[in-house]
Amino acid sequence: MRISDCMTQNVRVANPDQTLRDAARTMASLDAGVLPVGENDRLVGMITDRDIAIRGIAKGKGPDAKIRDVMSAEVKFCFDDQEVGEVLQNMGNLKLRRMPVISRDRRLVGIVSIGDLATNGEAASAGEALGDISQPGGDHSQTAH
Repeated sequence: MRISDCMTQNVRVANPDQTLRDAARTMASLDAGVLPVGENDRLVGMITDRDIAIRGIAKGKGPDAKIRDVMSAEVKFCFDDQEVGEVLQNMGNLKLRRMPVISRDRRLVGIVSIGDLATNGEAASAGEALGDISQPGGDHSQTAH
């Protein structure tokens, strides 16, 4: 199965100059915990609800702080034509619960989460990846920044 078969499409993209308040409101309206951040038709980062709490509020940044001040600028992604197993292994190794999906011409086409993969016939592999993701540490650990 390919990632394009189980990803979430029509993803909302935040602008790095929007505020944390804007990001939080968008996340609330979408019932999502992550937003890709784009600028000039390029994916430049990701922001999560945890980024807002840990890198924003906990460090004294208010709701009018810019997304660019707390987002993760190093974006790990997968391609829409990759096999699910390969992506799950990569997500486990990178300790990521969600990953943007791009086309081979580098356009954002969706986002995939462990939940998407678990509910689309890859429950055992998703469980293994979640076990890896749940271990402390990793490049995207809040304590690494």
